[in-house]
Amino acid sequence: MKKMMLAGAMAFALAAGALTGCQSTAGTTPDNSKTQSAQESSKPEKEGAESKEGNGNGTLIGVAMPTKDLQRWNQDGTNMKAELEAAGYKVDLQFASNDVQTQVSQIENMISNGCQLLVVASIDGSSLGEPLNQAKSLGIPVIAYDRLIMNSDGVTYYATFDNYKVGQKQGEYLVEALGLETSKESKNIELFSGDPGDNNCNFFFGGAMDVLQKYIDNGKLTVQSGQTAFEQVATARWDAEKAQNRMDTIIAGNYSDGTVLDAVLCSNDSVALGVTNALAASYTGPYPIIVGQDCDIANVKNIVKGKQAMSIFKDTRTLASQVVKMVDSVIQGGEAEINDSKSYDNGTGIIPTFLCDPVVVTTENYKDLLISSGYYTEDQLK
Repeated sequence: MKKMMLAGAMAFALAAGALTGCQSTAGTTPDNSKTQSAQESSKPEKEGAESKEGNGNGTLIGVAMPTKDLQRWNQDGTNMKAELEAAGYKVDLQFASNDVQTQVSQIENMISNGCQLLVVASIDGSSLGEPLNQAKSLGIPVIAYDRLIMNSDGVTYYATFDNYKVGQKQGEYLVEALGLETSKESKNIELFSGDPGDNNCNFFFGGAMDVLQKYIDNGKLTVQSGQTAFEQVATARWDAEKAQNRMDTIIAGNYSDGTVLDAVLCSNDSVALGVTNALAASYTGPYPIIVGQDCDIANVKNIVKGKQAMSIFKDTRTLASQVVKMVDSVIQGGEAEINDSKSYDNGTGIIPTFLCDPVVVTTENYKDLLISSGYYTEDQLK
């Protein structure tokens, strides 16, 4: 395995058992010194008796989300607010329009307005040191949501999907779909990752490349553009237009002469959408296999139409439910349930983490996973 080539903190992600839910790993406990010190420094001050489980008693929780511009963050924020309010909490939900300083100001306002715990999906995981220092000094716990907040000892817990496994599943899908184990001819692939400020990208790209790299090394996969390093394939802000512009350039320089593009690795669906738009505009060869992540509506429609082969489904309802359980435990003065105490080092130490399991969605199973489960209606995907 080659995880260290992309992220010094990357370790083997723990496997989860069920397809769509979150599970804890029996017998797994956090490093005691890290967890105890985190709990001692971040227990909120509370008035009166301990609340009953699931009863927030009007405690104010701050929820900071990156942007409304991506469908998934709208869903995450909406799910989180609804789950917390159903549990009896008051919620200050803010979206930061993908602007770091706006998010910093929003978190500072949440602190000054009396939030007793913060759930933060960061825009740039290394830019929240000051507000998190404020939170720690006031004993306000912080749960990093889906994106690890780096270089701050003010982070109490991390809740996310198994992001290494996301990339691993994408890579495994491509190996099988391209028939790389038995193919005698090299297949052409191009690589697209996400925002360099999102620490998850190291895990997405690392998991995929740990599967694909050996096929690049043995010549069964060829990257005609020559762009294989993370810095070369990153897509700032996960922006679909930036992905489209880069794909346009790659097509013009490498595939306009009839060379066949067999596959494109895309770390998420907004990037995949940009790639798909570029292919529609300027690629005339056989349609490549495209993989993505998030199951955005536009991309699921493309899966149904055959324009995208698969997407990784991360059911934000299960993540929101798990975070609410973590909030309850911490607000009551206890320790939150975790199932990973080894993999996620934010530069100050290992952050106790709960991982949810990602699932592959294709034309064969999208109705069961997305429609029958109530995540989308059939009309939304027409």
